[in-house]
Amino acid sequence: MKIDRRSSKKPRIPVQLTQNEFDEFICNALPKRKRGPEGKVPRLKIFNYILKLVYTGCQWKELPIDKDETGKSEISPSRVFRIFKKWLNSGVFEKIFGHSVQLLFEEGRLDISIIHGDGTTTAAKKGGDKIGSNGHKKMTGEKVVCFVDRLCNVLSPFTTAPGNASEMTLMPKALQDLKSFVKKIGMSLKGTIASFDSGYDSKANRKKIFNSGMIPNIKENTRNRKKIKRGRKRLYNEEIFEERFKTVERVFAWEDKFKRLLIRFERISFHHFGMKLLAYTMINLRYYCR
Repeated sequence: MKIDRRSSKKPRIPVQLTQNEFDEFICNALPKRKRGPEGKVPRLKIFNYILKLVYTGCQWKELPIDKDETGKSEISPSRVFRIFKKWLNSGVFEKIFGHSVQLLFEEGRLDISIIHGDGTTTAAKKGGDKIGSNGHKKMTGEKVVCFVDRLCNVLSPFTTAPGNASEMTLMPKALQDLKSFVKKIGMSLKGTIASFDSGYDSKANRKKIFNSGMIPNIKENTRNRKKIKRGRKRLYNEEIFEERFKTVERVFAWEDKFKRLLIRFERISFHHFGMKLLAYTMINLRYYCR
């Protein structure tokens, strides 16, 4: 059964999926069972348990598991966690995120005439790998860089780094990830305007964007400069830059609705990355899931 593609006036980010939505958008990405019977708990319910944890921010042991006929929990939270790790390691969350972007592209719901990129830092309260102390925000955590289009759709798996990493140095890796990803789904970024804040301002980054066939729109970082820099002025449109507050900053606000992502409690960065992919997939599927 196909999902009704007619978008509502105010699409909402889904936090639970129906059987039809799960079959169309998620099921094909899950690994096939090689032997033995299917589990007693449907994969739809397990997926919704994981989604509920990411959305509510509860601990794994506090997951509201349904009871069976005997009054016992139909599945243990530790079993749900092991399935989450299995799906993450097999690339399930990357696949469903890629499918969401491809679906938006094929149905003409992407506007990549301008793309906005930005980074955000998540505090890591329990420590772990890939964390660093961010002096500007006065926190120790992990930093991510991601790209969105003009309609608040997330475009690519994002680059992760310790919180003390400079966003200016993360730009080449993030741009390469974006180019590799959009190439797989048949998109072209030639002629696209790439807009960033002053934290990404450097000659090397502008050259990297130009060589990719895109047009940089980066706010100049004066770096305490007292005099106007000589030479030809760089390309910059303030109206395009101001648009980022309606795009990438809005996506980060939507991400904060998933309480598990407000603070990184996972000691392993890859686990937190998988939860972010799941949240961004739900943001991209807001047109199709009720």
